[in-house]
Amino acid sequence: MDVTARDWDERVDRACRKLPERAQRAVQWLREPARFPLRLLAAILLILGGIFSILPVLGLWMLPLGLALLAQDVPALKVPMEKSARWIERQWRRWRGR
Repeated sequence: MDVTARDWDERVDRACRKLPERAQRAVQWLREPARFPLRLLAAILLILGGIFSILPVLGLWMLPLGLALLAQDVPALKVPMEKSARWIERQWRRWRGR
């Protein structure tokens, strides 16, 4: 089965619908095309925070979140992000014994 950038966009949309309403509005606001500079800055800061995850408060969770945010504007990242998400889901199901 081929993985496309649209698959990633649909995954992000599904994930956003699971958020509380206030968080949904914030994510939708951030995903608007006019917010590119803010998204880019936030993505870079999250990625850097993930790289320096040995420090308190900063953590490895910041790296994939920064990459996911960056994928909004870098289409070449969408397919690898979707493939990674599918791999993580498979590993999670395997680990959980399903």
